Amino acid sequence: MSATVEKPPSAQVAAPPLPEPRGPVSSAVLAALRGAACPECPDVGPAISAANPYRDDIQLAMYCLYELHYRGFAEVAEELEWEPALLAVRRELERSFLAGLRRDVPPGTDVQAEIAELLTEPADVDGRGVSHHLMRDGTLRQLREYLALRSLYHLKEADPQAWVIPRLHGAAKAALVTVEHDEYGAGDPERMHAELFARMLRALDMDDAYGAYLNAAPAEALAEVNFMSMCGLHRPLRGSLIGQFVTVELTSSPGSDRLVRAMRRLGLGPDAIEFYAEHVEADAVHEQVVRRDVLAPLLGAEPELAADVVFGIRASVHLAEHLESRLLRRWSDGQSSLRRQLPS
Repeated sequence: MSATVEKPPSAQVAAPPLPEPRGPVSSAVLAALRGAACPECPDVGPAISAANPYRDDIQLAMYCLYELHYRGFAEVAEELEWEPALLAVRRELERSFLAGLRRDVPPGTDVQAEIAELLTEPADVDGRGVSHHLMRDGTLRQLREYLALRSLYHLKEADPQAWVIPRLHGAAKAALVTVEHDEYGAGDPERMHAELFARMLRALDMDDAYGAYLNAAPAEALAEVNFMSMCGLHRPLRGSLIGQFVTVELTSSPGSDRLVRAMRRLGLGPDAIEFYAEHVEADAVHEQVVRRDVLAPLLGAEPELAADVVFGIRASVHLAEHLESRLLRRWSDGQSSLRRQLPS
């Protein structure tokens, strides 16, 4: 009889600590989460209405309330995930954020035209995005800052998109699950994209703990993740989440290739490079699956979602451009793009 081989115990997952507040709305939300205030939160409606929805106070408050649906926070009771008073505050935040996006993102219904534009890549010598900058002459400090910001999503990669699975049906659902299966390592926890990203952080002497860089992340980085969570948690926004998903899968492969080249130029090793090297190949395949097997049957069954898909694409590009603008502007001025600098 063969001996039983025991598997090593799974690593314990620690919930992150709550971040520091950034204004009256996030202060009220964090106080309620800590239990320092009654679950009947103070009336923050006027403060939400008066605030810029793209700024730190609003985006941090949204991010913290959404995190209750992911891993939560160490100091927060899990029962607060569905606390009606907190959900009411979140709804006001969402209305403000969505209204801002609707105002700033022009409407449209031509999905194929949007896809064609996403697939139009500038030559590397002409590109002005963050990955172009890092590939050509970015520094190791700038690369580490970029990864710190991306960790807010990539350490829970594919989780926001998973919310849309039960909102789809038929061929579109089956194809999206196929892509998600790859994102989760095709059954191998060591190959999960979130784990590959954590391995990359460790290779660059960075903190791989979930939520480690939340206090350092500016509003522009929070907004990208909040948009995914908002669309995933609301059935009426399912088409917009598919638009966001399309945007990521269609633009990821060339950008990942540039980041691989940036890391090689900086002399980084295989553990650092593996995450983006994986995305060069995987997302090139995912691009075809998303276009042919997710979008086509989705719009065939629900053509009225075309405007939502376009909104999801354009809003994703809009928010990504806000973040890229901040990074490139501050780097060109010799400043950190973060709210607080990383340890050297």
